[in-house]
Parts: sequence; C-alpha cells; structure tokens
Amino acid sequence: MDKVLRFALYALTTLLLIGEPHSTGATEDDDSISKDSDSVRGGGKDWPTMYITTILEDPYVMARGTELEGYCMDLLEKLSQMLHFKYKVGVVKDGKYGILSPNGNWSGMIGEVVRKEADLAVAPLTITSIREDAVDFTQPFLHTGIGILLEKESSLEEASLFHFLTPFSKETWGGIFIAYLLSSLCLFLAARISPCEWEGNEDMRFTFLNSLWFGAGAFTLQGAMPQPRSLAVRIISAIWWLFSIVLLTAYIAGFSFILESGSEQLSIQTFEDLVKQRQLDFGTMEGSSTLLYFKNSKNPIQQMVYESMNKKKETVFAKNYQEAIQRVLDSNYAFIGESISQDLAIARHCNLIRSPEVLGARGFGIATQKGSPWTNKLSVAILKLGESGELDYLRSKWWESSCSDDDHDKWSPLKPHALGGIFLILAMGLLLGMVVAVVELSRKSKHRAEQEKKSCCPLFTEELSQRLQRRGGERRQENPGKTKP
Repeated sequence: MDKVLRFALYALTTLLLIGEPHSTGATEDDDSISKDSDSVRGGGKDWPTMYITTILEDPYVMARGTELEGYCMDLLEKLSQMLHFKYKVGVVKDGKYGILSPNGNWSGMIGEVVRKEADLAVAPLTITSIREDAVDFTQPFLHTGIGILLEKESSLEEASLFHFLTPFSKETWGGIFIAYLLSSLCLFLAARISPCEWEGNEDMRFTFLNSLWFGAGAFTLQGAMPQPRSLAVRIISAIWWLFSIVLLTAYIAGFSFILESGSEQLSIQTFEDLVKQRQLDFGTMEGSSTLLYFKNSKNPIQQMVYESMNKKKETVFAKNYQEAIQRVLDSNYAFIGESISQDLAIARHCNLIRSPEVLGARGFGIATQKGSPWTNKLSVAILKLGESGELDYLRSKWWESSCSDDDHDKWSPLKPHALGGIFLILAMGLLLGMVVAVVELSRKSKHRAEQEKKSCCPLFTEELSQRLQRRGGERRQENPGKTKP
C-alpha cells in the first residue's frame, strides 16, 4: 500500500512539472533563446507575467548559451522588481526592429506588440512618430543621435602644407595679426608724442617701420633695436612682450600635442564631407529609423545622403549592427547609425572612430500595446532609475572601453575666447601707454608755457602737430652732400 501511495505521489509531481506554463508569441519557438524571470529570482506568486520581445544587439541584449544578458536585460530586471511583475523574454522572429509595409502591416518587434504576441518590446528601439501611431512608448531610457562610424586608417588624411598653423584657429591668427599692427602703431605714436623719445625730427628712432620690426623681434623673443627710453613706450613694450610670451607658450603646447598625436587628421567631419568624398561607400541598417530619418528630411545635404544610399541599396545596407561594424573594419565603408551604439563599437574596437557631427537627437524607449496601463508605470519607474543614477551605472557597466585613455584624447584649435584675457590685457596696456605719453607731452607743454608765459593749450597743440609731421626732418637728412646746381 505504501508503495502505491509513493508511486502516486511521484506521478503527481511529474505531472505538475510537465504542466508548467510556457511563454507564447515571441517565445513559443522551441529553438529561440529566451529568458525567464523565475530562473533569475523568485517572483511573487500573484505577480502578473509579461511577455517581452527583443532583438540581439550588443550590449543591449546578448546571448550567453541559452540565456540572455545585457543592458536591456538588467533594465528589465530592475523594472520588474520595482513594478512587481514576472517576465518571459524571446528574440523577435524576423530579427527586425519594425517597419510599416505598403499593405499597412508592421514587421519586427513593433509588429509583435501590435498583434499582441508580446506585451512589451524592450530593446534599443527608437521613438518615432510613425511608430507612436501603432504602439505607445515609455520615457526614453537612453538618448542618442545619428553619427558616422569610420575606420581610422581609411578616414585619416595627411597633414597639409600649412599644418604648423593648426594650434590656433583662423580667427585667432587674425586677431594676433591685428593686435600686432595695432601695437606697432601705438608704439610709433607713443614714441612720437613722448618728449623722452623725441629728439627732433632728424633723430626720431621709432619710425613706423622700426616699430613693426621692434614688435616682430619681441614676438620671437629675440629683442630688437631701438631700445625704448620713455615710460609710455616701455609700458607698451612690456605689455607686448607679455602678450608674446603667453601666445608662444600656448602655440608650443598645442603644436607639441599635434606632433605627439600624429600628423593626420579626420577627413570626414560632417555629413557634407561624407557626401562629397568618393573613397568610401556609406550606408545604414535596412528598415531602421535612421533610414526613415534621411528619407523624410528636407535638408538638402541629408536628402543627398538618402539618394546616394538608395542608389546602392543592394550593397550598402546592413542587416544588423554586427554586420555593419564588420564591414567598416574590413572594407572602405562608413556606417550611419545610432551614435550611442557606435560609441560601444569604438570602445570595443580601438581602430574605429566617429565623426564629430551628430544629427537628430532621439531616445530609446520601451514599446507597449496601445492604451496599455503599463506605459505610465514604466515611464515613472524609468524616471526614478535615472534620478537615482541607476541608468548611468548601467551605461558605464556595458559601455566600458577596452582602449587606452590616450585613444580618446580630443583636441581642437584654440579659439579667440580662450585667449581673451591676454588680448584684454594688451588692449589695456596700449591704452595706458598712450595716456602716459599724452601726460608726458602735456607736462612738457605746461613747463614751456610757464617759461614763455603763454597759454598751455596752444603750445600742446603745437608740440603734438610737430611730432605727428611725417618725416619732415628725415628727408632733409638724405644725401646731405648734394647741393642744388
């Protein structure tokens, strides 16, 4: 009798195990890789079960044997604990994100949510207006844009003949040239006005050409003749020397960095550069929101990007990110896609680089069925995770770079605002020097007026006019031996 009872108990236990419920929709395929929240942690018995569709993309969702892991899986686990639900995850059957066909049917993850084969789509799914018509989206859990992924060797160009000018921007070089001319002019005027520098027209040392030469000599730290004697000219000279030293220090530091980092620079900085070049083919992922963005854009450059890709659609479109990255590594190919995913590829492959320009700021959200009560709950939970720093932690966890820090050093030419302080000091020094020169001349005029018992103002005007005459006495010095026949 005991054996019969024991056998009946074993049989009942076996039936209960066999009869455990399994997922439907996206997870019904016995060959698909899936993840069950019950296998990770014991959820509440009365918690509802959510059926999730996703797509394999590193590092959002990755297959490890028969299990799934990645950024989205960690996010889903945190959301399930916050909102008290169990989940069963399956990979989308057709391997697509979701695009609307001409007959009005959706493919990919969006299609599975629309057909109610899945409750949620948790993946790097871009929020777009056309998708919002078919499903509801939560608040974004990641923000991204559209960038250009390039292979370093194929996208770098040799330095130009005037590469030595790159430490400063064009605007900065223009400002330096204007400052040089203005300083030389102030030096010339201060020397003309100041009585200490003036020894008569026939012995005026600081002509305008001499002032230009003096400024150039100071700028190269070589010094130049003549030497200033008056306080006004010395102030202007000292300020110009200080300005020169700061500029030379900044230039040497910038040029040293350029030489150490190599003499090559990125040839494709913008999408306009990408369209104009002929060395690289470029494309995006077929059926992606990136392709739709360029298709609907009214920007002429972006329209040219779409037309160029559409002409070669048989060869330039990639089926997934893994294929796109491999094509960038193996051939002359530039991939246009989500910048955040490209950043991951750069972190994993140190010979990849992304162009500086990023278009179309957008976000990744969780897709839910239209009118689902879970949309708002998930949005609030995502906002809480962002406020607590959990999303930043997941971002740093799954985007950890294997490249050295030197590979991510960024440098750009110095702009005028970066040197604005020294330009301001130069302007104040020039102004102070001119004021001192005028004060020196006025004191001499006042002293002369006292001696001759005349008004000071006419004598000041006379002195100033005499000093500003153009080389009157110098011409008389030329060829002193010649006499008029």
